[in-house]
Amino acid sequence: MASEEKPGWFGRLFGRKGHDAAEEKPQDTTEPTSDEKPEADLPAEAASPSEGQPDFATGAEDVATIPLPPEETGEPVPDVVEGADLLPIEGELERPPAGTAGDDPAHGADPVDTGDANREPVIAPQPDIQPIDSAAALAHDAGAGPDREPEAKGWWTRLTSGMKRTSSALSERVTGLFTKRKLDATTLEDLEDALIQADFGLETAMRISEAVGKGRYEKGISPDEVRAILATEVERALEPVAVPLAVDAGKKPFVILTVGVNGAGKTTTLGKLASKLRAEGRTVMLAAGDTFRAAAIDQLKVWGARTGTPVVSGAQGADAAGLAFDALKQAQAAGTDVLLIDTAGRLQNKTGLMAELEKIVRVLRKQDPHAPHATLLVLDATVGQNAISQVELFSQAAPVSGLVMTKLDGTARGGILVALAAKFGLPVHFIGVGEGVEDLEPFAARDFARAIAGLEKD
Repeated sequence: MASEEKPGWFGRLFGRKGHDAAEEKPQDTTEPTSDEKPEADLPAEAASPSEGQPDFATGAEDVATIPLPPEETGEPVPDVVEGADLLPIEGELERPPAGTAGDDPAHGADPVDTGDANREPVIAPQPDIQPIDSAAALAHDAGAGPDREPEAKGWWTRLTSGMKRTSSALSERVTGLFTKRKLDATTLEDLEDALIQADFGLETAMRISEAVGKGRYEKGISPDEVRAILATEVERALEPVAVPLAVDAGKKPFVILTVGVNGAGKTTTLGKLASKLRAEGRTVMLAAGDTFRAAAIDQLKVWGARTGTPVVSGAQGADAAGLAFDALKQAQAAGTDVLLIDTAGRLQNKTGLMAELEKIVRVLRKQDPHAPHATLLVLDATVGQNAISQVELFSQAAPVSGLVMTKLDGTARGGILVALAAKFGLPVHFIGVGEGVEDLEPFAARDFARAIAGLEKD
């Protein structure tokens, strides 16, 4: 018999037990009434061949016994029930749950009567999320949003916090090299390697290792002594290039052009610089010369609104040189003290893009033979040795007069500033260790040297 056969997988899956039972049990032709409930005819011991599996055949029988709604059986529908889910209840219109945003917490939102008595009242939607102002969002991303809380930390705290990755990496190497070891040639070579890895450059690394070994060969030296020597040598290398940006009041407007690669932080730097110049009591104008990116134009407008600085801008894709020329004419007519011109980011090895930068300089000099009066190359500290190539090639396309080093808080190789000072000797006007307006400060060699060596301010 079928019940004696071993069921296969298909039979077990679809409840072979229910099928066999249906074959052996005579069919009951009497349909149950609505008041009767069919009972299971299978004995308790007739379990499914697969314990714990659902019996789909039995489940189908159970579903078949569910009574149909009156409208399908043809039975009359009571007057109390008919249309109850379609017609509104007479009396006061229904309100949403109490606590709806923007309304009386005790009653909810006021309903809106559409004039149709056969439809439910429509509740006016109350938005829980307010639309975001794109300008405010840009300002917040730039570190100048109106909701930004004042920064309580001083510059030294922000500097040491931003330089933590570089100083920690150096301290770990120095501690490992000079703990319970005598100073020998191998130790000094390892120190040179650590400094080179931090992008101090070969020349600076050799000079520091020589200073550490001078008079101490085959003697013990503590890690703190090495860090003190490191700070002294870094300060000595950077002191000549720590030059503040000087604005000549006799040149009106004093034109400052910013250049650099994509993502170096030129637009943000200009916004911060505008804020500082305005705080000094100078009148400032911004020119959105990065016409390739609509976001850069909008970002500079946000900085202008934030600092109360007028912004000269054009359509996306407009000629950058022509916009710079118009901005200079407007600044001259307005008697503005300082004109800050943004430019599009460009790779230093792209000849065509660098030629466009040369064009901006030529066009400015048609209006003012001495413009730009300062050209700031904005460098991203995270690019390491690539910054040397940027200085070389940008200096050929524009009269680079000074450097701004940004994103020192994003790298463990902040020594690149020391390598640049040793190779080019260009003034370093500002350094940045964050996104806030207060995170761009004039460069101070001593503070930088002690921060990179992991020492406290003296």
